[in-house]
Amino acid sequence: MKDVAREAGVSQAAVSYAYSRPGKLSDGQRLHIMETATRLGYAGPNIVGASLRSGKIGAIGVMLMDTLEYAFTDPSTRALLEGVVQSHKFDDLALTLLPLPHDAESLQPQNGGDRSALQGLVDGVIVHSLPDDHSALLTLQSRGIPMVIVDAPRLAGVPLVGIPDRQAARGQLDHVLRLGHQRVGIIVERLAPDGFHGRVSASRRVRSTEGVVRERVEGYRESYEAAGGDFQRVPIIEAGAFDLTSGSEAAHALLDNHDVTAVVTTSDTMAIAALKAAGERGLRVPEDLSIIGFDDAYEAERWGLTTIRQPMVEKGTLAATMLFDMLRDNSTPASVSLPTELIVRQTTAQPTR
Repeated sequence: MKDVAREAGVSQAAVSYAYSRPGKLSDGQRLHIMETATRLGYAGPNIVGASLRSGKIGAIGVMLMDTLEYAFTDPSTRALLEGVVQSHKFDDLALTLLPLPHDAESLQPQNGGDRSALQGLVDGVIVHSLPDDHSALLTLQSRGIPMVIVDAPRLAGVPLVGIPDRQAARGQLDHVLRLGHQRVGIIVERLAPDGFHGRVSASRRVRSTEGVVRERVEGYRESYEAAGGDFQRVPIIEAGAFDLTSGSEAAHALLDNHDVTAVVTTSDTMAIAALKAAGERGLRVPEDLSIIGFDDAYEAERWGLTTIRQPMVEKGTLAATMLFDMLRDNSTPASVSLPTELIVRQTTAQPTR
């Protein structure tokens, strides 16, 4: 920087302003400095040095409860990231994806359960749907790193962007029951990140650490019992993961062992997996089997899927805006709950048997 200042005949502060505060210079002066810097091979201030002086890294993180592949294949997470980008609040910063362990053993602190949080050098974090007891949350709080939570968990003093999951899930099952279905099965993604998959017991339901799925299952219980049914008799199958393969295995397990006329799922991915499984078994949808999803992801309309629409992109935009305000003003925004809507398409109808 001193060499550029000497060569350009300006102060070292002027060179600094050319990169960090160009509004303090005339266009001609800044152009002269940048041309001189280019001629001398100077690429600009050292980013690491600047971050040490300012205490800012110049990056925000998005913390995910799965692998990096999940960020690009899960419809809900893709939409969240799209919303973060569309906010344009961090266009001049880096976006760091922080994947976290997703099995019970690696979640333990002695096994490096919060290693991703420790390695992610970020100024603030958007947390997307972590289990209630994940150690990375303690790491963020102990280090005083600003964070906004999307969906779950709910932490005192931490702003959250979410939806009324229980109420929306009641709307799902209410729709199916209004059509006349009595034999209903449920497919959930995951109640706890411990590798379990299969029929869910009442005790496992109660012990769930996945706030979103737990709330949706409670919504199903409230809806079924309000209609006079015994929810303990409703088969709930846990896929154990969020992908189509796991969802397909769960759907086949449900249809192998239970005579149901409708399948309610906690995500569109699980619903699409159930649609594929029904097709493999020669079942017609909705004549033989009604299926309803949750999210209204991009693929839902193509499949004609009846589902619950939630504003997934808007969640990302709001979370990014709230985090931006926290970093700028050192403030704590209020939590936001967004509305949902039942979207009826071609995969639900009255039972024919």
